[in-house]
Amino acid sequence: MHTAMRAGALALAIALPAAEAVAQQSPTLDAIRARGQVVCGVTTGVAGFSNPDSQGVWRGLDADGCRTVAAAIFGDANRVRFVPTTSQNRFPALQSGEVDLLYRNTTWTLGREAFLGFQFAGINFYDGQAFMVKRALGVTSAKQLDGATVCVQPGTTTELNLADFFRTNRMSFRPVVIESLEEIRAAFISGRCDVYTSDASALASFRFTQGPNAEQYVMLPEIISKEPLGPVVRKGDQRFFDIVRWSLFAQIAAEELGVTSANVDQMLTSQVPDIQRLLGVTGGIGQMMGLDNRWAYNIIKQVGNFGEMWERNITPMGVPRGINALWTQGGLMYAPPIR
Repeated sequence: MHTAMRAGALALAIALPAAEAVAQQSPTLDAIRARGQVVCGVTTGVAGFSNPDSQGVWRGLDADGCRTVAAAIFGDANRVRFVPTTSQNRFPALQSGEVDLLYRNTTWTLGREAFLGFQFAGINFYDGQAFMVKRALGVTSAKQLDGATVCVQPGTTTELNLADFFRTNRMSFRPVVIESLEEIRAAFISGRCDVYTSDASALASFRFTQGPNAEQYVMLPEIISKEPLGPVVRKGDQRFFDIVRWSLFAQIAAEELGVTSANVDQMLTSQVPDIQRLLGVTGGIGQMMGLDNRWAYNIIKQVGNFGEMWERNITPMGVPRGINALWTQGGLMYAPPIR
């Protein structure tokens, strides 16, 4: 029996280095380093998430998510090329390698992982589908929408949720299916459809961009689905998956620990073990992922913690943290231990 145990231990000792070598192989990371930048698939323009400003610089929660990956890999958050994608072409772009990852209001579902061959590296926004109408319509509940025309984008979870909601409530509707985000919003504004349905975050973004006309639009109270949004990578590249996942977790952990872009340099001398490990002072965490040990320091210094990203991008739209608050503040944002 002891001989068998020794043989098993020897086999494990031989297998571990081999497994480690395989885990360190990353075609995506190799390609990123060779070209000198991360290619990140974003939306064609959703304020607060990914949208070019007047100077052509991409701004938003998702755009900053792309920057965290670049900061982790290169120590430079600006080494990103943003590729606008639609709800229809985003997945082919990722599958073909046109982009390294998607950071663009994409819902985590079983089908997208099991059938399309993707992995979601985390959740950066807990969302849900909602309905928006013009205030003049006088509607106060989604259950008053029987017979309405509804603007909806194809290739989204929104389509299925919409059909399920109306069928469940024994109501009818006429869909107006438009792929382009700009066109679907224009159709709603012009009155081509009575209702605009999308994630609540996207509807809040639309309303925010209407300026003085924002008060004309009302979001109805019903949230009809769970839409956990987050970064997506191709399956089969565990090393790159780890980098994307833990870059997000590092920001959440930093907010919980009180580490910000403003104080991160002072925090390098902190005696708190979790802060020391997070910032690469101890632990060698970065090397485990093939990165510099200051990977998280670079993210926080250049992009900020999760709360800073939220304040910069989402708060101006008037969207409260709600369930996107830290778990210590009644929300769902929670990072596993970085150790």
